[in-house]
Amino acid sequence: MEAHVYEQFKIQRTSRASQAREVILLSEDASKDRLSGGVASAVREARATGAFRGKAGEVVVWTQGMLLVGLGDEEQTAVERFRAAGAALVTKAFALQLSALRIHVTHILRATEAEDAGRAFGEGLGLAAWRPDAHDGTATRREPSRRGLRLDPDDAGFREGLHDGLLAAECVNEARRLAASPPNECNPAWFATEAKRLAKAVGLKVKVVTARQAENLGMGGLVGVGQGSETPSCMVVLEHDHEDAPEDEHLVFVGKTMTYDSGGYSLKVNNGMLGMKYDGCGGFGVLGAMLLIAQRDLPVRVSALLPCAENMVDSAAYRPDDIITMMNGATVEVTNTDAEGRLIMADALTYACTKLEPTAIVDMATLTGGIVVALGSWCGGMFCGDESLRHRLELSADDTEEKLWPMPVWECHKDFMRARHADLWNSGPKRDGHPIQGAAFLSHFVPEDMPWAHLDIAGVARTEGNAQFCEGPTGFGVRLLADLAAGYAELEA
Repeated sequence: MEAHVYEQFKIQRTSRASQAREVILLSEDASKDRLSGGVASAVREARATGAFRGKAGEVVVWTQGMLLVGLGDEEQTAVERFRAAGAALVTKAFALQLSALRIHVTHILRATEAEDAGRAFGEGLGLAAWRPDAHDGTATRREPSRRGLRLDPDDAGFREGLHDGLLAAECVNEARRLAASPPNECNPAWFATEAKRLAKAVGLKVKVVTARQAENLGMGGLVGVGQGSETPSCMVVLEHDHEDAPEDEHLVFVGKTMTYDSGGYSLKVNNGMLGMKYDGCGGFGVLGAMLLIAQRDLPVRVSALLPCAENMVDSAAYRPDDIITMMNGATVEVTNTDAEGRLIMADALTYACTKLEPTAIVDMATLTGGIVVALGSWCGGMFCGDESLRHRLELSADDTEEKLWPMPVWECHKDFMRARHADLWNSGPKRDGHPIQGAAFLSHFVPEDMPWAHLDIAGVARTEGNAQFCEGPTGFGVRLLADLAAGYAELEA
């Protein structure tokens, strides 16, 4: 990882004679400071005067420009505390236009947590530093994103973790960049080109299933949803196959990549269309996870399917009352053209099950507004009937702080999706349990004995802004899915 070039940071040694600012990470509990010399005196003075209390997110400029950074109390996990500290520090450092930071952590760390703390700190730095400024023009008043902030931590384990954390943040930010791209630029063809470029840069195998190939495969959902767009649907297929990966394990991710969703003939109204460029966040997140898995060189076999379409209105667009034949032969009565994501996802799930021989599948999508009503912006919804896979996802959600909450998919829900004029309808006649309807529909395209999880991330894919994320896309799922893959690697080691 030492050789990796980060977009906004450099991890390198700084000399005492350099312009690097001293950064001291401190908890609320002064008894844990374990400092000596002039630094200890300065910290005692700052605490005694009340200028610094060690609260989470607190950054104070003190004697000789020293930066005191609060870690808060130990009610939060070390990962949460260090991630928040990294986010707070980079915000202050950029505001002060600093060029180098000498980061002191050995006094506060246990050796066993140094790498994890460094990883979380790096994630906080990288996530908080990103801005959607790719389309700033001559009239902008925003400062351009800063580059080249040098970081010099005083602990080797923390330094190693810092590398990995910045790498993870970079992959998350790649997903955020794609999500923030405007729909007049980001259409299925553009996304496929970007995915190929990014995949090849990190050594992933990549191919694109074109609309014509999808039609020949019988993928009526993927093709039908994109019929109204000038840019036909496609599906990006990615593969990471490490030479040490066990032959009997193959994890497959599927990510909904709607580059824009007007709702089709079931048109979104009352400003409901605004922000629908984020409807591809499931696919963008899966792509980001694959970039991270490849660069971590995890000894696992992981593939990803990114079904990509644009749901628009014209004379060729699919309509309510249409009946579509899916790749697995099931027929679907279209009751709502704005329930399009499940149609492209269903064909991708069939492709995964019939072409890739997976041992487990996880799909991720901004599938329903109902999940936002149910769970808000605090967590994604997890629909998973396989106990082992559900447990692994819960562990990864805890490790990455990308939270999930379990939701049901029962037989009665699956039966509810059976239609009058075809095998299934894409949306039931009532809005009852709409997130469950989406998951229940998808369940008809996965064999019952296949470990499968559906993640509905509509509520967590974007934010109005907080200490770690500016307003816009969050890149949710990148770290979660990469951590899940790492768990498979550790299990098989």
